[in-house]
Amino acid sequence: MSESQERLHHRHLEQAREQIIDLLTRQAVERELVSRSEGNSRQDVVAQLVARQQQAQLEQKLAQLHPADVAFILESLPPDAREAAWGLVRPERRGAVLLEINEAVLRALLGDMRPEEIAAVVRHLDSDDIAELLTELPEELSQEVLVRLDRDDQAEVRSVLSFPENSVGSMMDLDFLSVREDASLEAVLRLLRRQKSLPPEINQLIVMDRGGHLRGVLSLEQLLLSEPEREVKDVMTADPTYFYTGDAIADAVTAFEKYDLISAPVVNLHKQVVGRITVDAVVDAINERAQSESLRQVGLSEEEDLFAPAMESAKNRWPWLALNLLTAFVASRVIGAFEGIIVQLVALAALMPMVASIGGNTGNQTVALVIRGLALNQLGPTQLRKMFSKEFTIATVNGSLWGSVLGLATLALYHQWPLALVIAAAVLLNLWVAAAAGVLIPLTLQRFGRDPVMGSSVLLTACTDSMGFFIFLALAAVFLV
Repeated sequence: MSESQERLHHRHLEQAREQIIDLLTRQAVERELVSRSEGNSRQDVVAQLVARQQQAQLEQKLAQLHPADVAFILESLPPDAREAAWGLVRPERRGAVLLEINEAVLRALLGDMRPEEIAAVVRHLDSDDIAELLTELPEELSQEVLVRLDRDDQAEVRSVLSFPENSVGSMMDLDFLSVREDASLEAVLRLLRRQKSLPPEINQLIVMDRGGHLRGVLSLEQLLLSEPEREVKDVMTADPTYFYTGDAIADAVTAFEKYDLISAPVVNLHKQVVGRITVDAVVDAINERAQSESLRQVGLSEEEDLFAPAMESAKNRWPWLALNLLTAFVASRVIGAFEGIIVQLVALAALMPMVASIGGNTGNQTVALVIRGLALNQLGPTQLRKMFSKEFTIATVNGSLWGSVLGLATLALYHQWPLALVIAAAVLLNLWVAAAAGVLIPLTLQRFGRDPVMGSSVLLTACTDSMGFFIFLALAAVFLV
């Protein structure tokens, strides 16, 4: 989709959302007016007719939208309007909508439904999609829903749920087509024609032996362009990219990005094919990780609803505000230790934030690169040493350049060469600190089993602020007083 098409689509979504909100608001107002009326039967009949007409308009509007667009609109509505709109989504479409909605809204919607209602909604979905939704429910409710599914679905869902949350097995698709390596291509074509439908994102058939072991893959291009008399083993790719059920999702994401995959087989420890992983699942994982990281970098949870109660959201943010307050207190104590020097040279107070700010910016850039390297498993001991050396060199170049610029600006403002040299040196030294902290903080958090994304920014800011103030004021104490 081009950028102009994306903007147009987003504008249409905004218009649809406003129309739905307008219809819901009018419904609420009319219900309020009817409840206040004195029981005029004619007015009641008219009100009921108007309400039914508006409800039909809402149902039709929601039915015309793609499930992902319905999910976007539901996420954008306040809780009361969201509940009313959800009630108008057709039952056979609700499962597809739930797959597209964010975790906070998903849990809110499912939390208000009875187990039999949830089972009826998800019954239309594939087993792997059902498993994905059940993981968002409390264990007791998940089991109640599971026992209400068909026996075949129960077995497949339990199989998917048995894998760790962040493993390839937990996101694999159980719907795939397989062929034998000794079959002719003509026989494979006849097999495909007998299928009522093909699995989505299918670009290849999985080739297995009689024991279900992976032998290769047969792409649709190989199938269609080769002579029908040839056997599968003669034209298939015998060494395809595949994954074990226990492999990390991050490994699958890296492989799909690197090799431009559309789908790939998933095998167990005996190399027997148990499913496949598709590009749509990988894209969902990438988007989920990106959204989660963008929130965690500022201390927010991806489970927080945009319209959650204020007190609930406030409690979720208390720990990081407390940590931020603690780090700010440390920085203030550093400044307090040099209070006498600041009183003697007031210019220091105006220049201190500049030293800390440029250090924080440099450090955040380094942190972003290190976290990306860790996510892609690119930082072995050798690569880490090279990266540290590179970041230190960049800090030296930028510190020398922009320290000189700030020094000249300080000289122009205060006409003091010693002060200009002090701030230039402080910028260089703080950029060295920022480069070191930017590399070491994410690595340390990961080494202790913590998420590098969660907290790196806060800790880095505390480090660059405190050290920036200390370096600048200590140099001033030595050379200016």
